[in-house]
Amino acid sequence: MVSAGQMTVASWEQVGTISMVSKSVPTMQAGDVLIRVAASGICGTDLHICHEETPHAMPKVTIGHEFSGYVEAIHPDTRTSADIGDLVAIDPNVKCGQCSFCRSKKYHLCNNLRCIGVTCDGGMARYVAVPSSAIYVTHNISPEVASLAEPLSCVVHAVDTGNIKSGDRVLVIGAGPIGLMVTALCATGGANVTVAELNEMRREKAYEFGAANTTTKVDIGGDPTEGFGYDVVYECVGRAETMQAAVNYAKAGGTVVWVGVAKPNVTIPISPFDVYRRELTIKSTYTNPYGMERAVKILSDSKVNWRNLISHTFSLDEFDSAWAVFKKNTGLKVCVKPSYD
Repeated sequence: MVSAGQMTVASWEQVGTISMVSKSVPTMQAGDVLIRVAASGICGTDLHICHEETPHAMPKVTIGHEFSGYVEAIHPDTRTSADIGDLVAIDPNVKCGQCSFCRSKKYHLCNNLRCIGVTCDGGMARYVAVPSSAIYVTHNISPEVASLAEPLSCVVHAVDTGNIKSGDRVLVIGAGPIGLMVTALCATGGANVTVAELNEMRREKAYEFGAANTTTKVDIGGDPTEGFGYDVVYECVGRAETMQAAVNYAKAGGTVVWVGVAKPNVTIPISPFDVYRRELTIKSTYTNPYGMERAVKILSDSKVNWRNLISHTFSLDEFDSAWAVFKKNTGLKVCVKPSYD
C-alpha cells in the first residue's frame, strides 16, 4: 500500500498553460482502486483543454485521459476481478447511471459524465484513484501500448458508425494517431483505404497501417452523383476546411463521419440540396461507448504493430519537453511515463 505524500503532476492551472504542480497522493473511496500510472498519452483534447476549448473541462485538474498503469491498492469495499500488480487500461468516462441516456445504452451522451483527466484528476501523475468499473486488465502488451486503449476505443466507435463493408472505398483525412487507427481498422475489415495527409512521414506511416494509397490532394475523378467518390469518408483532423471537404468527397449514397474535434465556435457551409440530391449520411462520433473491451482485445492481437504509433517517450519530469514536441505536431503519439523504474 502506498503511503500518503506529495507527487508532481501536470495540471491545467490557467488558460494557455499546463503547469507542473504538487498534489497529494489521492485517497481511495469505496469502489475505487489506486493506479500507479505507467504510461500516459498526450491527446489533442489536452490542447483544447489548455486553451479553454473544452467547455466541460475543470481548471486545476491533472490532465491525462489516455493512460495505463498497475493496480497498486484496492479499497476494502471495492469489488473487482483485478489483482494487485495487474496492468490495466483506463476508461476515463464514468457515467452517472441514472439519466435517460445512461438507461438507454447511450451513456457517452450523459450530461453528468465524469471524465478522468478532464473533470477530475487524471493520469499525468504517478498515482490516480479510479472507480473499479473504469479498469480493463490487459494481457501480453506493454504499458505504452495499453495506454492506446482509450483512443482506440473511440476509433472502434467511429469505424462502427461508418458501417463499412468489405470492398468499400474509404477515405481517411488526416494521418495522426486517430487517422492511422481508423486506417488500420478499416483495412483489416476489408476496405480499400486511401489516406489524405500533407506530412510525408505520416503518409509513409499510413502504409504500415494498411493504406492502399496516400495522397496530398484528393481527386475523386468525376461527379459524385455518377458514382465517383468514396463510400465512407472519415475526417480525422477537426478543421473547418477538412470537415467541409469530407462532404464533397463522398459519393452519392455515401457516409461521412466527422471524427476530428473542432473548436466550439467553428461552423461550415453545407448545401442542404446537395446532401438531399446525393442522399448523404453525415455522422459524428463522441467518445467511446462500449469500446474499451474490444480495444484491449485488438491491441493484444498480432495484426497491427500498435507500438509504431508512439513516436516519442518522456518521463514525467520531462513533461515540458513532451508538451513542446506534441505542440509541434511533427511526430505521432507522445507518451509520458510517470512511474519510476
